[in-house]
Amino acid sequence: MFTESGFTVLIVGAGPTGLTLAIDLARRGVPFRIVEKSPHPCDGSRGKGIQPRTQEVFEDLGVLGRLQAFGAGYPELLIHRPDGGTTIRRMDAPHAPTPSVPHPNALMIPQWRTGEVLAERLAELGGRVERGVEVTDFTQDGNDVHVTLGTGERVTTRYLVGADGGRSTVRRRLGVGFLGETRDAEHMWIADVRLTGLDRAHWHVWPSGAHSVRLALCPLPGTEDFQLTAPLEGDSVAPAHDISLASLQELVDEVESGVTLTRVGWTSLFRPNIRMVDRYRVGNVFLAGDAAHVHSPAGGQGLNTGVQDAFNLGWKLAAGDDALLDTYEAERLPVASGVLGISTRLHQAHRENAEDALRRDDPVLRQLSLNYRGGPLTGGPGTEAGRLRAGDRAPDAPCGPTRVFDLLRGPHWTLLVFDAPDAALPPDAPGLRVHHIVRPGAPSLPGALVDVDGHAHDAYDVTAPALFLVRPDNYLRSVTSPSAAPDLPLRREARTTA
Repeated sequence: MFTESGFTVLIVGAGPTGLTLAIDLARRGVPFRIVEKSPHPCDGSRGKGIQPRTQEVFEDLGVLGRLQAFGAGYPELLIHRPDGGTTIRRMDAPHAPTPSVPHPNALMIPQWRTGEVLAERLAELGGRVERGVEVTDFTQDGNDVHVTLGTGERVTTRYLVGADGGRSTVRRRLGVGFLGETRDAEHMWIADVRLTGLDRAHWHVWPSGAHSVRLALCPLPGTEDFQLTAPLEGDSVAPAHDISLASLQELVDEVESGVTLTRVGWTSLFRPNIRMVDRYRVGNVFLAGDAAHVHSPAGGQGLNTGVQDAFNLGWKLAAGDDALLDTYEAERLPVASGVLGISTRLHQAHRENAEDALRRDDPVLRQLSLNYRGGPLTGGPGTEAGRLRAGDRAPDAPCGPTRVFDLLRGPHWTLLVFDAPDAALPPDAPGLRVHHIVRPGAPSLPGALVDVDGHAHDAYDVTAPALFLVRPDNYLRSVTSPSAAPDLPLRREARTTA
């Protein structure tokens, strides 16, 4: 599958989406290059929330522990009322971990740190980002994509992935529609600042009305910084490069006299773009992350959706099967549409000063309920007598000294065989790992895992012997009875490495 250039995939863009894809391809032994127009890594807090489902992705990729060491849970909001009093409120109540959901709460960490950790992991796997390199043009024929780089180099790749942000060059050159709207009359200043006069235990909010925000200062874990956000109205708004320490101090002084800004780092003038593509794939060119969908930051969905785009795409690129690659758009485009609707609704609640404008307790925001039920990879025989269906997230569960997520971790397919030592298994599946799980005292095979406390049976709702075939991105391909051998499609995936 190599091209004349010696690699199979060219990734354009080294944000969290592109880095996630590069890590997944690296651990599969798929030759790739990843190029980034900017000569320097991202230095801003940007998307600072990692949702529970994305944490599970990062655990699989081997970076969650590092992110947890730098990050923290979301702090309580300290509302500074106009009358001089304060009110404490939470955007969402903390959720206790359960056997099936080990990471139930959003993790706050500035995006620059997320990128740093992902780049370190990529380097451990032998990959590196080529910075200061942009894609200026490309063409494709029936088999390959021919790419011109800003350096003058011309390369040929089997697949090209545009993960180059909301202003994506790849998307524009591809001619894909970017449907939606830009709200020119709505602006927000965002800046990473240092200050004196506030504690770091709270997310400080000064309201402009009963429920909306005039100014907010959020402490960023693992740093000395706060992220400042200030919605602005009207057309005469200073550009981002004019955001200065003095101008931001004026905003702060309007609401709080005891806070002094001492440093301004990254700044941005945010203008709501609510858009998504009408196609994720054209030939052998794919779009992912902000290149495919841009959101309001309300609800913390954008970065997370991009990471999960990449995690869906990686194993399909590794397989190299055209029909399988078609399922990328079929699965991810509806997800992007749904997420865009959620983040837009939350954004509008702020605009309308709605009573629930600061709430983030809708379970869908955690993205654990995201599924591909009814999608193109959920066919074939199935019993599905329990609550889990093909296309659902594969839940975690402790199983003796092992967790189910330990069994799933890596680029392989996994077959979980519950209470069926004589089950019919695929006759030739070198890319598949099979794990037998039984109740205490039940007949079993050597090496079977004993579900001592019943957590795995509960998580998978097993009341009769059953087989769960788990895709490399840890969604269920099928749920079958022991008499029906599950279909492991596209066995070229077997060439991947652990």
